[in-house]
Amino acid sequence: MKVVIAYVKPYKWPAFFALLLMLVELFVELIQPLIMAKIIDDGIRAQNSQLILQWGGTLLVLSFIAFLSGVANSYFSSHTAQSFGFDLRNALFEKIQSFTLATYQKFPASSLITRLTNDVSQVQTVLFMSLRIMLRAPLAVMGSIIMAFYVNAKLALFLVIGAPIVVIFLVVMVVKGVAYFSKVQHRVDRLNRVLQENLQAIRLVKAYLRGTYEASRFERVAGYLRIDTVKALRTMEYIMPALLFIMNMSLLAVLWFGTKQIDDGTAPLGDVVAIVNYAMRITGSFSMFAFIIIFYARAKASAERMVEVLDVDNEVEMSSSSERIITEKLKSGEVLFDNVSFKYPGTDVSVLQNVSFHVKAGEKLAIMGATGAGKSTLLQLIPRFYDVTAGQILVEGINVKAWDIQQLREVIGYVPQQSLLFTGSIAENIRWGNVEAEMDAILHATMQAQIHASVEDFPQGYDTKVGQKGVNLSGGQKQRLSIARALLRKAHILMLDDSTSALDVDTEQALWGALECEKATMLVVTQKIRTAKEADKILLMDAGQVVAYGTHEELLISSALYQRIAISQQEVEQ
Repeated sequence: MKVVIAYVKPYKWPAFFALLLMLVELFVELIQPLIMAKIIDDGIRAQNSQLILQWGGTLLVLSFIAFLSGVANSYFSSHTAQSFGFDLRNALFEKIQSFTLATYQKFPASSLITRLTNDVSQVQTVLFMSLRIMLRAPLAVMGSIIMAFYVNAKLALFLVIGAPIVVIFLVVMVVKGVAYFSKVQHRVDRLNRVLQENLQAIRLVKAYLRGTYEASRFERVAGYLRIDTVKALRTMEYIMPALLFIMNMSLLAVLWFGTKQIDDGTAPLGDVVAIVNYAMRITGSFSMFAFIIIFYARAKASAERMVEVLDVDNEVEMSSSSERIITEKLKSGEVLFDNVSFKYPGTDVSVLQNVSFHVKAGEKLAIMGATGAGKSTLLQLIPRFYDVTAGQILVEGINVKAWDIQQLREVIGYVPQQSLLFTGSIAENIRWGNVEAEMDAILHATMQAQIHASVEDFPQGYDTKVGQKGVNLSGGQKQRLSIARALLRKAHILMLDDSTSALDVDTEQALWGALECEKATMLVVTQKIRTAKEADKILLMDAGQVVAYGTHEELLISSALYQRIAISQQEVEQ
């Protein structure tokens, strides 16, 4: 909780003024019973109309001051809470951007979304409510007790007789509330995950007529959320009746013994009225405690979930070198794998085992193998999405761990297996490769990627808006836009992870022909022999190991597996 509350510090002065104005409101609230006692004893009972008007006017002035204080308090409270939420949400998002892929695997996307939205809103709301009204409740209780003792200590004792029981009861309920609402937030994560999966696969759901099944799955998850939420809220609902019971018993005792003191003449009527008034204010404040505990319990559970993200230190992407490398003096794009092995974090299964190969600057390496052979994982190790378990990877003669990670990725153009586009125009999506690129550079990249003509056919050309994940584009168009984005980077190393699978034969041949003029070193994951045989070298993988390495002609002679693949594809092509 302290980590999250630290984000309030930049707004300590608005928060201070909000608290100060809240104290003004509280002061007026606590002084009113004393003034009423004065009006009763010295005004009404003494039939002094002038004093009644005097103190009545004072009450009106104080009420107006409390009104103005409340308005100003709302302004400062909302400013503090909204600014705090803005900073906290940005801090979480920036932290997430710095995560390694290994860290991402620990936090489902739906959970991160919940933490940046629902969890931040919970804490932000509690901060606003605390500055506005929540802190008034405990302060009003303490202030009312102090004022009650000031008026009549004997009667005030009956107001605090149940205080130890109340304190213990509230502590127990807070602990239970935090546990219950933490579980509720995890249920929200699960609900968001199901919703996210369904919306992303909506075409598949419709194609397979799985709408009814998906609806029942969502209903089941939403049902669990409802059950846990109801259980949490029911537990919290015990607070108010218990507190009211204790306070009503105290109030009855005050009325009983107060009446006796009035009859005995040991206490004026105004004092008893003031004590009763303070007792009613304490009761009202206790009534608010149920809501306070619910909000606080939810906020604490949310804060703990956000701290899990903010406290990730060791897994943030960092470079072991503080000096930037002068790339102009290096051989452009050379890649060397030296006996590399790799296991995904948290697993014992080796995805890559003793992988070694050398790609010289400007060469093209084709990487082939069955699904699960480790091809995509191999590419992800070069820009340090993950770190190797054993061995080393050299880029341009330097171990990737010695590179500044930002500079390392600046010399790499990467086209993932799944083409990802973002909401925005086609030009904006391509500029992801180089945000400062001029239109001429974009046109050159799209012409190389064989997508320029397709873009020109759109009514708005390069200003055409891309739907969510490129929903209004074909698979081939998305792949070619992703390639254009990587080409715009003018990187030393170009990595294409099976990124031409949706292209027809003629378009793919035209693409590779256009890329001949590129000076970049290319690592191309492919399943097509016709693509692989044009490469300088072919790396054939199976179960995470290199089973063959050489040219197309060499592998046809030396590798039985490569021969089977070639024969199979030749039969299909015939």
